[in-house]
Amino acid sequence: MLRINRENLRSSHQMIWFLIDFLMLGLLIINLSFIIWDSIYNFVAIQNLLEAHLPAVNSAYKPIHENFIFFDLIFVSIFLSEFFLRWGYSVKAKIYDRWYFYPFIHWYDLVGCIPVGSLRFLRILRVISIIYRLHQYKIIDVTSSRLYRFVMFYYDAFMEELSDRIVLKVLSGVQEEVKRGSPLVERIQNDILYPRRGMLSDWLSERVALAAQHGYVPNRGALRAYLEHRVDNALKQNLELSRLKYLPVVGPTIQDTLENAVGDIVANVIHQILEDLASSSNHAFIEDIVNVFLPEPGEEVADDEETQALINLTLEVIDAVKDQVRVKRWREELP
Repeated sequence: MLRINRENLRSSHQMIWFLIDFLMLGLLIINLSFIIWDSIYNFVAIQNLLEAHLPAVNSAYKPIHENFIFFDLIFVSIFLSEFFLRWGYSVKAKIYDRWYFYPFIHWYDLVGCIPVGSLRFLRILRVISIIYRLHQYKIIDVTSSRLYRFVMFYYDAFMEELSDRIVLKVLSGVQEEVKRGSPLVERIQNDILYPRRGMLSDWLSERVALAAQHGYVPNRGALRAYLEHRVDNALKQNLELSRLKYLPVVGPTIQDTLENAVGDIVANVIHQILEDLASSSNHAFIEDIVNVFLPEPGEEVADDEETQALINLTLEVIDAVKDQVRVKRWREELP
């Protein structure tokens, strides 16, 4: 049940228009109910049923049915009066850029007033527009109604089912392409990535250099101390090197010298590698790596077993995604 927020209604500067909205909403509901009932009464079987069981009702309504257009025109006159009233207000308040924009924007109000067959049911759009306007101004809260929650639940369920079927169809198509050995991967590699191999090398070289500069250079001292500490521990655990201390006189000195020398060598090698990566001289190294991953077309030697294993892996991944898509989340929220 919709509840009216009376506080917002009182504080609104458009209270008179909201009251008109409520009045028009009530008249529209009555009019639409009248139209639906008259459409049902139009069947001869319904008339005979009423004549047999409720002759008084049939006798009372028959003149109304015969003059239905007259009674409908009463509602139409009220609806048109309200339409022109709002049109005049929109022109005075300059709501739209041009005075003639209003009937084009609210065309359903105007067309729904034509008392002809199915055009009458366009008045439902007028009901929806009024409810939406009242909801926008927080006079009523549509989302709190059971009808809204019911409709939105099954709307979300429908959209989930529809989107799941579309995704499953797409994934099944991808699987078929993979099974048939679609040349998409080769086309991406040969036609898109390979011509831009130089650009990729430059970009990767810059990114590696930037990462090395920001990651290594500020922590150079800490990294060197860590490497020397780890090398010292490794050398002390080496049995052959530990035997040097048993040499008379010079044994411990040789052992310490070797430990320091090896630690310095390892630290300097790591330092030089990272220095090279942090400079522009890493371009040749990065370019070689890119060339390995993106060889020239025709240089690759196809391995059927590896290719089939990759295809099977891809198919299994897609199957896992499809299984996840098949999970019906909306069923978990069933009341």
